[in-house]
Amino acid sequence: MKPTDLAIQLTHYLTEYLPGQRNVSPNTIKSYRDTFTLLLRFCDRSRGIAPERLELKSLDPDLINGFLSHLEIDRGCKSRTRNQRLAAIHAFFRYLQTELPQHLAHCQRIMAIPFHRHERKPIPYLSVADLELLFAQPDLKRVGGRRDAVLLRVLYDTGARVQELCDLSMRDVRQDSPPSIQLTGKGRKTRIVPLMAGTVSMLKPYIENAGLNVSGRESSPLFANRVGHRLTRSGIAYLIRKYCHAARRSSACFPAQVSPHTFRHTKAMHLLPAGNAFSVIQAILGHVDINTVGIYASADLEMKRKAMERAEPNSPQPAKPSWHQDQQLLDWLRSL
Repeated sequence: MKPTDLAIQLTHYLTEYLPGQRNVSPNTIKSYRDTFTLLLRFCDRSRGIAPERLELKSLDPDLINGFLSHLEIDRGCKSRTRNQRLAAIHAFFRYLQTELPQHLAHCQRIMAIPFHRHERKPIPYLSVADLELLFAQPDLKRVGGRRDAVLLRVLYDTGARVQELCDLSMRDVRQDSPPSIQLTGKGRKTRIVPLMAGTVSMLKPYIENAGLNVSGRESSPLFANRVGHRLTRSGIAYLIRKYCHAARRSSACFPAQVSPHTFRHTKAMHLLPAGNAFSVIQAILGHVDINTVGIYASADLEMKRKAMERAEPNSPQPAKPSWHQDQQLLDWLRSL
């Protein structure tokens, strides 16, 4: 069977264009792949179009909107997930514009499908007291506990995304002054983030005890599991849940929901009140757009406003003036 135009273009897009020309990270490619996997299954089950017969012209706005509704209604996806899937579809049709100019109008109709607006939730982050309580949970008498203590501190110091932490190797660590760590983030862009003295004091003996400072271990993972493999995203999330559960036993006020990304929000929310410029926070967190940092600034302002409201005395509000009590005004109105 001769491959369809969709099969040819989608295969080239996922296997050659994204990794070769755009240098997109493997995780982004997997996310795009998953979107089109769901789309192909939807076309097969709901529209009766088998993947081997699906053509570009079949992917019209009605079908795409039907797919997005399927995500929300049948799969129970939230607006954020729906928008993420739509962004992947938009990106593919943006690529098709230059590859197949004869389909330009069709591509632009797909790209005109709007994203859903969604309510922005408050940014979750840990207070300084919560962070110190969490840092105190790992058992430093155990090898795993010492690893976890360093992991939590590095995660906070660097504001790293969880995948960036998983990908850290020994070669990414600089112990000489000034101590720092090199992170590889979205789009395989790298940034260098300094480490605080408290983290360095724990990191150096951890590296020595793990045997990571010997020649030939440059590519070894900085944080490994019991069999020497890199910790995974789910593995790090499990460790954080475990220590957060222990922290809640010590303090009932400890936040109920803490994820690896909470450390990233926490770093930003601690940098802002210290008077750091947006550009500094952008460089540490690795945001492409500096406007993204404005989200943390808005959250910081809202936090200050609520604090001021709590501190404001409950004094009676001044009564609003009433024109009914102004005799001169009443006389003038009657004269009209």
